[in-house]
Amino acid sequence: MKDQAFNPYLPNWEYVPDGEPHEFDGRIYVYGSHDRFDGSSFCLNDYVCWSCPSDDLSDWRYEGVIFRKTDDPKNKRRRKPLYAPDVCRGADGKYYLYYFVMFDGVIGVARCDTPCGRFEHIGYVRHPDGTLYGKKKGDIFQFDPAVYAEDGKTYLYTGFAPVHFPFFLTGGKPITRKGPMCAELDADMLTVKRADYIGVECKRSGKGTPYEGHEFFEAASMRKINGRYYFIYSSYLGHELCYAVSDRPDGGFEYGGTIVSIGDVGLRGIKGVKDAANFCGNTHGSICRDDFGDHYIFYHRQTNRHCFSRQGCAERIDIAPDGHIQQAEVTSCGLNGRPLVGLGEYPAAIACNVTCKKGGKFYWVFKTRGRPYLTQSGGDREDRPDQYVANVRDGTCVGFKYFDLFCGARSISVRVRGNADGMFTVSDGTKTVAEIPIALRRGAESEFSARLDADGVKPLFFVYGGSGKLDFISFRLERSV
Repeated sequence: MKDQAFNPYLPNWEYVPDGEPHEFDGRIYVYGSHDRFDGSSFCLNDYVCWSCPSDDLSDWRYEGVIFRKTDDPKNKRRRKPLYAPDVCRGADGKYYLYYFVMFDGVIGVARCDTPCGRFEHIGYVRHPDGTLYGKKKGDIFQFDPAVYAEDGKTYLYTGFAPVHFPFFLTGGKPITRKGPMCAELDADMLTVKRADYIGVECKRSGKGTPYEGHEFFEAASMRKINGRYYFIYSSYLGHELCYAVSDRPDGGFEYGGTIVSIGDVGLRGIKGVKDAANFCGNTHGSICRDDFGDHYIFYHRQTNRHCFSRQGCAERIDIAPDGHIQQAEVTSCGLNGRPLVGLGEYPAAIACNVTCKKGGKFYWVFKTRGRPYLTQSGGDREDRPDQYVANVRDGTCVGFKYFDLFCGARSISVRVRGNADGMFTVSDGTKTVAEIPIALRRGAESEFSARLDADGVKPLFFVYGGSGKLDFISFRLERSV
C-alpha cells in the first residue's frame, strides 16, 4: 500500500456511516448515508461516494456528491434526510442506487452509467399494478434497502423491527414482525415479481430460536462468499453486526453469529454496554474482499457524544472453511491488515477503545455529559485533520491497537491541551510501559514525553490519573529517549 490505513478509514473530518462497500472493475466504492459533524439528526448531508483501488485500501479518493436530497421528487424542499442506501450493477451494465427518504416507507431508485457519477431518479419500487411497494395492504414498512444482483436477477432486502415504535412515523404501516423480506425485482429494476420473509427472526419472533439475543433489527445487507449467501444485519442490541447463512439468496437463512461489536461485547469477557471497550451506539455495514483474498467487515463508530455524527471503520475478518466468521475486535489499524509501524506520530482520532470511570454508555439522541468523546475543531467537512479525544479526566482510558514495537521505539510523547495536573500511565495490556507527567495551565497546548519500555506487537492504553481535564490530540513514538 502507498501508506498505512487507520480507523476511521476516511479523513477524520468525514462522516459516512452505514457503509456498503462494493468492488467494481478493480476499485472498491463505499456507499453510505452522510452525517453532519455534530449534527442534530441522522444523515443530514447529501450522498457522497469514496473509492480506493482494490489492491490498496489506504488510498481513498473522494468521488463527490452522487445524489442530493432534492433529486428525489418527493423531497424538493430538502425537508427530509436520505437514509442508508445500497448500489448494484444491473444486467444492463448500469448502476442502480436504492435509497429511502426518512420514514416515507417507500424505496427510491436512481441510475447512473458509472459507479460514482450523478445518479438520476428513475422511480420507486412498485407492485405490478403500479402500487408503491410498502403501500399495499399486507406490505411491511420499507426501511434500509439492500440490493444484490446475480445472473440477471436482482433481489431487494428491507426490514425494520423495533418492538415499540410510534406508528404515526410510518404512516400507519406495520413494521416487520417476522424479520426482513426479500423481493425479487423484474428486469426494469423497479417492479416486484415476488416477495417473502427470508427466515431471519426479529425480536417478536426470535424467542426459542438460534437468533434469540441477536435478533434482526435493521441494516440489511447481502453478500456471496465462497458460494454461500451471507445476510448481514444490525441486531436488536444495536452495537453489533451479525450474519445468517443460506445456500440461496431469497430464503432459508440460519443464524451464524456476531461479526463485530463496536464495543467488543462478546470478547474478553465483556458482557454488555456497561463494561464495553468503547462507547456504543447503532452500527451498519457489510463485507468486502480485496485483491489479495482478505475479507473486511465495514461498520461505523460514534463521535460527539451522540448518534448523529458517525464514521466508517473496518476490520479484517477470518472466514473458516465451514463458513463461520469469527468475531473481530475493533482496532486502530483496520484496513491496514497488519499492525501499525511502532514509530512516528499518530492522531488520537484513531483510538479504538475509549472508556471512563462512569462505565459504558449507548449513545442515543441526547448528548452524554461527563464522559470522554471524539470530536473536531472547525465546521462540517472542513479539511482539517484535527480530530481528538476531548474531556479526558481522571480514570479515562484511551486505547490504540496494534503496533509493531520491534522497530526499537524508546520514547513516547503525547500532545495535549487543557487545564490538568497528573500522569498518563501507558500500558501494553499486560504491564506499564511508560509514565508521562502532565502539567497544563489555562488551556495551553503542550507535548510531554517519557521513556518507553515495550517491544513486540502490542496495544497501547493511555490511562489518565490526576486533576482537571484535557484534550488528547496525538502521540509520538521515537527511537531516541
